[in-house]
Amino acid sequence: MDELHIHDITRVIQLALAPAFLLTAVGSLLNVFANRLARIVDRYRKVTEVSPGVGAQALAEEKGTLERRATMVRWSITLGTVAALFVSLVIGVAFLGFMLQANFARLVAALFVAAMCALTVALGFFLREVILAIAGVEARIPARHREAREREEPP
Repeated sequence: MDELHIHDITRVIQLALAPAFLLTAVGSLLNVFANRLARIVDRYRKVTEVSPGVGAQALAEEKGTLERRATMVRWSITLGTVAALFVSLVIGVAFLGFMLQANFARLVAALFVAAMCALTVALGFFLREVILAIAGVEARIPARHREAREREEPP
């Protein structure tokens, strides 16, 4: 009887490993998102320290872009955290189901799908932020450099 019990708990642990690795990956993404937000905040501080007479229109536009980027990253962080919470619940409910000998398969599946949806939307917001960042960099490149770069043949 004890062997069967040990075999069963070993199986539950094995089933919980995949979500645990997913949790590690989501944690790494949250670190990336937080670093992006820190860089945006640093840039915003630098832009606000510039003298008021220096390209006020351009500075206002850059502040607006930075604010939009920060909003995108905040949503990425929020949804990434929600995904991590759902994955944690998947692991917890799986063990709880084993301990109570209850069938929580639908709940585990629903939590996993919710986690994947939250993670997908978080990555979508992150992609949008990256696109805004690239557009901001390209906007600061003088037109003559852009034209020269466009004339160059791709490798």
